[in-house]
Amino acid sequence: MTTPQLSLHPLAEAANAALAKDSPVVLGLLSERGKRFFFPAKGILAQSAEAKLKAKTANASIGIATENGAPMHLSCVHKYFNGLSPAEIYDYAPSYGKPDLRQAWAKKQREETPSLGAHPVSNPVVTNALTHGLALVGDLFLDPGDEALSSDLMWENYNLSWETRLGARISTYAFFDSKLTGFNITAFTQALAERRGKKLVVALNFPNNPSGYTPTKAEAGAIVNALTAAAEAGSKLVVVSDDAYYGMFFDEACERESLFGRLAQAHPNLLAVKVDGATKEEFVWGVRVGFITFGIKNGTPALYKALEDKTAGLIRAVISNVTQPGQSIVLKALSDPDFRRQQAEKVALLKARAAVTAKECRKSEFADAWDVYPFNSGYFMCLRVKGVEAEAVRQKLLDDHGVGAIALGKTELRIAFSCLTEAQIPGVFTAAAAAVRAVRGN
Repeated sequence: MTTPQLSLHPLAEAANAALAKDSPVVLGLLSERGKRFFFPAKGILAQSAEAKLKAKTANASIGIATENGAPMHLSCVHKYFNGLSPAEIYDYAPSYGKPDLRQAWAKKQREETPSLGAHPVSNPVVTNALTHGLALVGDLFLDPGDEALSSDLMWENYNLSWETRLGARISTYAFFDSKLTGFNITAFTQALAERRGKKLVVALNFPNNPSGYTPTKAEAGAIVNALTAAAEAGSKLVVVSDDAYYGMFFDEACERESLFGRLAQAHPNLLAVKVDGATKEEFVWGVRVGFITFGIKNGTPALYKALEDKTAGLIRAVISNVTQPGQSIVLKALSDPDFRRQQAEKVALLKARAAVTAKECRKSEFADAWDVYPFNSGYFMCLRVKGVEAEAVRQKLLDDHGVGAIALGKTELRIAFSCLTEAQIPGVFTAAAAAVRAVRGN
């Protein structure tokens, strides 16, 4: 029995027509869901937004309660907020996100990405942090059976969101070369070559979770060149820069720009997508405010508007809008003259922990227990344990030493130095070595 085809809403047809005119490639990259979606421009939210501007006598359009000219609220709730007005806390935010926050984040992105220059990209759409941003990528571009490419060292939510939830399939390449000296550009280039001429979603996560590695400037250039060459050879690419840990760079050799800046203007067959947010950058994990931004060579305002509308439509359909107080807090932080100084202080603290970690984990006395994956950024580092499985080591480490770590695959043990004091770090590796040897039986 065949599934009946759903007729497209006129607004979806209009958005698709704009994409077909300005970039047939982008239209072809969309999933069936992505093609169906639109933002209800004359729906409740749009009508309420229009009423907010024009209803000078009375506004009976929006589904909130008001009192004394402000959103109604309880004092037992309001007492926990300081420095935010009731409208900045309790009112609904637009599905696209607060306009002033979107503008502020776009300005921040350009300041931090000189390679982007004046190249036009979309206005960032506000997401419920990074996980939601990656889910939106899947909704827009992945049908069941479609392929996504990631390194073998990746965050498990890629699998959960894109494979389990959407039925796509993730293929992997070896993130590091065999000698563990750096990014495996050979494996990456080969993986692209094997899929030449096909549609492919490519995930780039730097600083990488779980390894804590950011490519060097030379490696980053090679990655951009490989993707551009694949696009020139006929591959149709959605390249996702998962910049969750952006800014946590501890080595001068690291590439300190998001690759989005170069990828956004690389080739008409390559749609660059930047997924980032305040979660780690502003150290507000529970506030849940992120962003998704699109860029492509020869991108037009109409093309970007269509992608923003489809993204906002998906947000409207699932969560309506992202937390208003969270967005207000992030906006105020970005506007604070002390923001950059405070942020730099926290990054320096993480850098100091990373330096202690680098010294301790590479001590010669631990050479029998593991190899160390390169790390130079982010929150984490990974050990490749020898002669045992990582899960057995994790359990031993937890049960016998009271030390928590994360087992990934058969041999990778992830250590989050971000949540360790410098004084704790030596003991963690001493305990980890003891756990490896105990599991191994020596």
